[in-house]
Amino acid sequence: MKIKNIVLGISFLVNSLFIQMSLAQQTNNIILKNPQYTLYNDSIVQQNKYVAKAVSATEIISNYKSPANEFLSSNISFKFSINGKDNEMKPGVDHHFNCSAAVNETAPIVFGEQETGTTGNEQTYLKPETQLTIKLDMRKVFADFTRHGFFTDCNGNKIFKEDFKAVYVAGGTAPMIWDFDNLVNHNELQLTDADGDGIYETTLMLNAQKDEKQTAASWKLSKNIAAFPQYQSTFPISDAIYNMSMEEMVKAVEPDSTFRTGKEWAGVWTRDISYSIILSMAYLQPKVAMNSLMKKVKKKKKIIQDTGTGGAYPVSTDRMIWATAAWEVYKATGDKDWLQQAFIIIKNSIEDDLQNAYNPVTGLVKGESSFLDWREQTYPKWMQPVDIYVSENLGTNAVHYQANIVLASMAKLLQQEAVYTKHSALAAGIKAAINKQLWMKDKGYYAQFLYGRNSLMQSPKNEALGEALCVLFNIADEKQQTSIISNTAFMDFGVPCIYPQIPGIPPYHNNAVWPFVQTYFALAAAKAGNEKAVMESIGAIYRPAALFATNKENFVAQNGDFAGTQINSSNMLWSLSGNLALVHKILFGIQFNADQLLFKPFVPQALKGKRKLTNFKYRNAILDISMEGYGNIIRTFLIDGKAATPLIPASLKGRHSIKIILADNTPKENTINKQPHCVTLTTPMIVAENNILSWEKIEAAVQYIVYKNGQELTITANQSITIDDNTTAEYQVTAIDKNDVPSFASEPILVTAKNSVNLYDASMVAPAANYPYKGFTGNGFIELSTTQNKTVSFSININETGNYAIDCRYANGNGPTNTLNKCGIRTLNNDGKKIGTIVLPQRGNEEWSNWGFTNSVAVHLEKGTHTLSLSYEPWNENMNEVVNQAMLDYVRVVKMD
Repeated sequence: MKIKNIVLGISFLVNSLFIQMSLAQQTNNIILKNPQYTLYNDSIVQQNKYVAKAVSATEIISNYKSPANEFLSSNISFKFSINGKDNEMKPGVDHHFNCSAAVNETAPIVFGEQETGTTGNEQTYLKPETQLTIKLDMRKVFADFTRHGFFTDCNGNKIFKEDFKAVYVAGGTAPMIWDFDNLVNHNELQLTDADGDGIYETTLMLNAQKDEKQTAASWKLSKNIAAFPQYQSTFPISDAIYNMSMEEMVKAVEPDSTFRTGKEWAGVWTRDISYSIILSMAYLQPKVAMNSLMKKVKKKKKIIQDTGTGGAYPVSTDRMIWATAAWEVYKATGDKDWLQQAFIIIKNSIEDDLQNAYNPVTGLVKGESSFLDWREQTYPKWMQPVDIYVSENLGTNAVHYQANIVLASMAKLLQQEAVYTKHSALAAGIKAAINKQLWMKDKGYYAQFLYGRNSLMQSPKNEALGEALCVLFNIADEKQQTSIISNTAFMDFGVPCIYPQIPGIPPYHNNAVWPFVQTYFALAAAKAGNEKAVMESIGAIYRPAALFATNKENFVAQNGDFAGTQINSSNMLWSLSGNLALVHKILFGIQFNADQLLFKPFVPQALKGKRKLTNFKYRNAILDISMEGYGNIIRTFLIDGKAATPLIPASLKGRHSIKIILADNTPKENTINKQPHCVTLTTPMIVAENNILSWEKIEAAVQYIVYKNGQELTITANQSITIDDNTTAEYQVTAIDKNDVPSFASEPILVTAKNSVNLYDASMVAPAANYPYKGFTGNGFIELSTTQNKTVSFSININETGNYAIDCRYANGNGPTNTLNKCGIRTLNNDGKKIGTIVLPQRGNEEWSNWGFTNSVAVHLEKGTHTLSLSYEPWNENMNEVVNQAMLDYVRVVKMD
């Protein structure tokens, strides 16, 4: 092992010297100069320290080494967690301990009481292999279990003794993580009480050698990629990255002829495979793409929503990106059987979404952010799975819009006129709603989502993928497209998934750049004619691919390092798919239509010159393409030496040569919105008591905006206001910093007027369930399942005509909040007519005494007696199919005005 390490070290030094010497000879070959890195025609240099060089079109060497473990602070921040929830102390309040020795041990820390006395003031770093024993005093918690039967956490929630499973430590220093939902998957983070004295402990190894983050120091082509399009240019770095990506594509094919998600991630995921297919896999490996898509279809009828928040569907609804991928496969192949098969699957899936997720009030579709499917990485901590279901996200709505466009396009080809008319109208409605509900004229881009409970408001964060999709799908008009690309936040290392960042959340979707998202943004930038955004995007994709010698899944937006994000993988399918799309779909501008291939090249001036793309297969034709010049206007287009329009008909057969000469034009738009790293303020926590709405001071806040029913009520520098408690209303507060950047809005508080709330005990309309669960409010609770109480009805008396909100208090212990597929779904009817969908997501694995509220359904009710019913309908089937279960405590009816 020592000899191997010495050899590797010598090789590393030789490579570094070779790279540095070669760079000294090419100062005039700069393609892109960025404050953090410089892209040369055959190299990338970051911070004058890290260098990657294309030795040839088939080899890259790099001296990059992640600095993540070199400067780990000895001051450790952490907090404890019961059952994998953030429930010990308020956000922003942590324990601190200075690991100044090789072996460290905390005194027993009382659960819920902050430990701050041992932080130390000096700037020191963790020594390698630092041992830390953390001790936790749980006796107060168990005393409450004995005295009351439950413990009340920092959020005011009751944790019943029967629901206590385990206690964990969360933190930002590996192996600790801040991802509370996934603590249960890390045994070393669980504290145990071996002697039963109420003092729990665990011992962790910090800055362990095994945790040192490394990637390969080189890449050299080892697979035969001759069957695929061959690329050659005057830029060796571009050629080498292309060939590396092509080889990684070959490696990504599993024995069953489906795509592997990444080197570290086996299997097919609906959104991952779909976004990859749209980028380039549809035409590069169409059969593998079809196999992969069909693996994400249930009973050959409906698209599978991957497991996710709250038991996934319909909390998550972005499975419909499958439709766009399926359409891309058809456009590439012209396969009529595939068209017919995909048409039925997409139609069935949208029909369920129409029942479960479409909001007729806003015109938008409910559900979690597309691809941003990690709750705390995208949303405020107060948002439970049901709140995420209620939210209406930009990217997800763009996906649903395009799914309807795809279905309408397929229907037209299949002569299904009624389907074409219906889904064209649905698409138009979603497009209009996105522009009405989410467009922010003052910022020049779309809001990330609407959120709240009974009333929704905008979250004004920038969402890179959603913005790009709105450009690519023509949801945004031409003027908006230009504005979006110019105004979306661009950091030195690329466009972050969201901007600004969420405080206290480590990089993954938060404070991170994902190469595949950057590619979609690059495609959108080319469509909008923004040369600077295209060139910066190419640099943001080439830099990590070359320095890391692989297509990583993501990297930290703030420092460009692959280490530091919560999860990562090499050989990542959608990253490599994006790298290939840069050449095919941007530089050569290849676009697939249902009956032809179009060419709309976009070559930044910095990349001017000659390039070739040979052996490009399109249906029954093989194309050998040469191109020269720069810009986005074609001066000359020749097919087999003859002038032609820049398109290839689907009927073309055989091998043909194409020559493209660009007009050497410079597009008008050339600005991007470069921004520094920015973190919003902590989300306020508000209380309402005796007609006073109040909150604790947020550090660095200069003012607060108070919202009533989703609309701005007042702006104040104080920490309280007087409210009218004689009317029912929902209140939220945001904290504003000196730069006028808002925090997330606080958890909504519903202040109800006297006699405006009526509760209907479920155990009065059906036999009470015989389970030993605690925390219900009436005489008992009932079970809802696919066999028990498939329909339950409540007779309600309305004293005054008006608008009402109806929801339910429920428990669902069939899984944690972040995985599995057992979300409960029911249809809510009034007097036999459907008025909405009630969603009962998972709230914790086997936590059946953990009660919460469903989403509310708004309805206008006339004075008199009505019959409300909850029914299990065919469209309410979840992805599990067998378990669709929850416990129902009561139905709540609240008069809203």
